[in-house]
Amino acid sequence: MQKAGKLILVPTPIGNLEDITLRALNVLKLADAILAEDTRQTGKLLNHYQINKALWSYHAHNEHKQLAHLISELKLGKTLALVSDAGTPAISDPGFLLVRECLKEGVEVECLPGATAFVPALVKSGLAADAFVFLGFLPEKKGRQTAFKKLAEIEYTMIFYESPHRLLKTLTQLQEYLGNERQASVSRELTKVYEETVNGTLPELLSYYQTHPIKGEFVLVVDGKK
Repeated sequence: MQKAGKLILVPTPIGNLEDITLRALNVLKLADAILAEDTRQTGKLLNHYQINKALWSYHAHNEHKQLAHLISELKLGKTLALVSDAGTPAISDPGFLLVRECLKEGVEVECLPGATAFVPALVKSGLAADAFVFLGFLPEKKGRQTAFKKLAEIEYTMIFYESPHRLLKTLTQLQEYLGNERQASVSRELTKVYEETVNGTLPELLSYYQTHPIKGEFVLVVDGKK
């Protein structure tokens, strides 16, 4: 009887290469192949831990085309490890489509615990963490104003990812729709050498980043409506 295959989602470090579990390293060593968002980026991690494994490209631009092939490989008994460039796959990264298709086709899915950027940003913010909503990246253009109007009414702590070139615009619009008194926190380059977290009201954060360099990857945490 043929052994059933399995898809394993493996979180990888968001900056510091030491932030990976022993279990994750073992899965990467034993998998038949590793599905990587960027094979070059994942290759650096594997080289660091002296893991020699086949890397298959799986990213936002080819994930629909790859589905049938990957499900076929899994049904043949392969164990495939899915990683993104950083953090937990399928959290604002490729992975959702493949997981959904695996469940639809009766293929076992496992997800390891591990690094993800929004958890340390939330904990460091000092804002309420007993109930929160993670919103990933806000719409760039279409539906953006509608999104901000909805955000203004959310009573839970809100968490977003944001790129450097949109940070000032997002802080400006958050202030416009949520008001000057709303508390927030901005974390950048988490786990890296230049890690920084700035807390304050939305106007204070906007003022800070208007006079300080905007570099790296950002996580915004915003207090909910009182």
